[in-house]
Amino acid sequence: MLSRLDAEGYALTGPLLTPGECADMIALYSDDACFRKRIVMERFRFGVGDYAYFARPLPPLVAKLREALYERVAPLATDWAQRLGRWGTASDAFPPTLAAFLARCHAADQRRPTPLLLRYGAGGYNCLHQDLYGTVAFPLQVTCFLSRPEVDYRGGEFLLVEQRARQQSRGTTLVPKQGELVLFASADRPVPSKRGFARVRMRHGVSTIAHGQRYTLGIIFHDAA
Repeated sequence: MLSRLDAEGYALTGPLLTPGECADMIALYSDDACFRKRIVMERFRFGVGDYAYFARPLPPLVAKLREALYERVAPLATDWAQRLGRWGTASDAFPPTLAAFLARCHAADQRRPTPLLLRYGAGGYNCLHQDLYGTVAFPLQVTCFLSRPEVDYRGGEFLLVEQRARQQSRGTTLVPKQGELVLFASADRPVPSKRGFARVRMRHGVSTIAHGQRYTLGIIFHDAA
């Protein structure tokens, strides 16, 4: 998985969440006590749909996934940082635990949790974007797919677009299964070039939902200002 993530800027895990865990997560969306803020995308021209940021404490499943996935991908994030020349050495780029990384966020006054649930109905979509919430950012993030494609919804493909210098943009569409996770670059990633490594800009979004409802869980590792 990490080799694919490194080479392509994204990787699918196969189903990791059970249908019951997906249903339980979807059921949280109607419970305002779970969330610190709700956003209607149309108001900000982000797209059509809505999402809600979890409040602390995060639901146990979300907290567990966030911690475990961070530890898994932190070494790759450090490699990317070194290749892009952001730190002098790889060892001081990203700490090995999420708690240590969040302490860095909090020291920069980024204290608001960023994991979120997203909901789209028919006609919904999400414009291409990056999820950056302050000066401290982690270069990878995760989307967990809670609904069943072609059963709960149609359309709504997950979109990834990369922009390399002096080239046209390249797009990728994914239709993950229920319970599957996609890990992907949240902003920039390094690709080999004649001079070592070049910076490639990555954005992500969701194509238009043709029918039904589509729910996802977004796991962003940095907290927000």
